[in-house]
Amino acid sequence: MNTHSKILISACLVGINCRYNAQSKTSPELLALLKDGSAIFMCPEQLGGLPTPREAAEIEFGKSASDVINGTGKVLTKTGIDITAQFLMDAHATLKLCKELNINVAFLKAMSPSCGSTLIYDGTFSGNKTSGNGITAELLIQNGIEVYDENTFPSYLEKLKSN
Repeated sequence: MNTHSKILISACLVGINCRYNAQSKTSPELLALLKDGSAIFMCPEQLGGLPTPREAAEIEFGKSASDVINGTGKVLTKTGIDITAQFLMDAHATLKLCKELNINVAFLKAMSPSCGSTLIYDGTFSGNKTSGNGITAELLIQNGIEVYDENTFPSYLEKLKSN
């Protein structure tokens, strides 16, 4: 399906063990896009300098990705360490990459405090979810890049087929 501009895919969705727990969530369909040259992959959290494995992190309770981007919210690890700076660095580095490579669509990992779109964990580390985006997803959206997760990307592919 080689499209004119590349699609950005979270590295964990194409088999790279880069999630916080050093695991991946491989999607065969997304791996196929990578193999046919339609996509590139990267891990925003690693791009921001976070190690793998790393402690689980969430946007602080009651705050949004927009709050983090505008300086009124934080990203905290389960033990309370503030890693906001790394998450902002990863989001801005990902946006820069997208601009340099003319990428206007990203398929990112659901629920992630960096990559999540539509739903993320609520900041209590209890497994509860809330409406919202991760930091990288939000920054990409704010800059006109379409963001989908591993559950919603088929709608984008269907849209391409019908055009």
